[in-house]
Amino acid sequence: MSDTAHSSAHHIDVKQFHPRAQAAIHNPKIRQNFRKAMDGLMTKRKSAFEGWDLETLRELGANIRMRALANLPDLLEQLEQKLTENGVKVHWALDGEEACRIVRDICKARDAKTVIKGKSMVSEEMELNHYLEAQGIEALESDLGEYIVQLADETPSHIIMPAIHKNTGEISELLHEKTGTDLSNDVEYLTASARLQLREKFMNADVGVSGVNFAVAETGTLCLVENEGNGRMTTTVPKCHIAVTGIEKVVPKLEDVTALLALLTRSATGQHITTYFNMISGPRKADELDGPEEVHLVLVDNGRSSIYQDDELLDTLRCIRCGACMNHCPVYTRVGGHTYGTTYPGPIGKILMPHLIGLDEGRHLPTASSLCGACGEVCPVKIPIPDLLVRLRQESVDGDKLHPARVRGHGAKRGALEALVWRGWSWMHARPGIYRLGTALAARFRKLQPGRAGAWTDYRTAPRLAPKTLHERMKERSQ
Repeated sequence: MSDTAHSSAHHIDVKQFHPRAQAAIHNPKIRQNFRKAMDGLMTKRKSAFEGWDLETLRELGANIRMRALANLPDLLEQLEQKLTENGVKVHWALDGEEACRIVRDICKARDAKTVIKGKSMVSEEMELNHYLEAQGIEALESDLGEYIVQLADETPSHIIMPAIHKNTGEISELLHEKTGTDLSNDVEYLTASARLQLREKFMNADVGVSGVNFAVAETGTLCLVENEGNGRMTTTVPKCHIAVTGIEKVVPKLEDVTALLALLTRSATGQHITTYFNMISGPRKADELDGPEEVHLVLVDNGRSSIYQDDELLDTLRCIRCGACMNHCPVYTRVGGHTYGTTYPGPIGKILMPHLIGLDEGRHLPTASSLCGACGEVCPVKIPIPDLLVRLRQESVDGDKLHPARVRGHGAKRGALEALVWRGWSWMHARPGIYRLGTALAARFRKLQPGRAGAWTDYRTAPRLAPKTLHERMKERSQ
């Protein structure tokens, strides 16, 4: 089997968003599951920030992320240097395929047959599980939500809560069918049963794979946020630990993590702090009783250095993967994550995935929004998601600036309705009196174009290194 064949079996046509959305809207179970879950998450987030100066904290978080991005090439090299000094082996991957091969080679070198995985959206982006299976290596998810999704042969429908589309009854039936547990609506029983099933896997796994929430360049520390303890088991019980992360997750100093952690946990699950906060700085030392013999970090580009070249799209890389934009999005909460057909669904997916897969492939994603502005208002690091959606909508007609080889061009064929709308707009815009009357009437019924929430600050306080620098360094470092 070729290295590229692993992705075809689970490929979903992104262009079929609208038919899937219609099906989801007419599925009362999906509507009910998501409505209940999203209402709960929004309430918890609001409660978690009570008594906080939220706007000041968001501004601080945005500044931390933008300062990190301004110096990203140098920070990545500093991170590599510190991790290497700590005994961690650092690998650079230009794309998901190369990242998969690096993980495979590490596993093969240890003659590994089984891999236990903590939650990692980058590994989903890489389709790592399917790749390893094709190489004869078993990969088992240990996060409860990811475990449920894997048993169902599905993909995550939310970046924080992968199985949020299923209710307790559906999960009970799935566990009963796949693992033999009793049918029950007792959440504690179902959780305990899954824990027992996974515990043996932890003890016998040859390699543990995890994601990374923040990578600290100053100290060479990999930070991992989680609630179940599976992340800690994954990174300490197997003799080899492989962490995979997008190159944008690096921050300059350990103190930067404090504000980002406060924003992440409250925005994602409404918690003041997660149950576990893991700080990994190297393999087990001679005088330590536990921990892996080897630790590897795979830095994954996969299109991020191209995004880095664009002054506006650069904002996309601020994301700390909290999922708050999804929880508050009126489109996502009605159709669910699987409708998008992409690794990252919801508002963040609508601005990130077109860059990763090309706007010609993902041109329907930016239109899956009411432009209500809720995503921008709740983003903990102030990503101007609505503004980026507007830009991508324009580029979906005029051409993809980030991937010029895929440009559709001004002569691209537009739909009949779209062409009619723009002809009508052009006619009305050329007649000021009619234009003012039309917009005044429209404003009575809907807000045509939401602005950015609050006073907007230019966070680019430090000059960014030459755009091509990052991609050139990734090429030099990759295997």
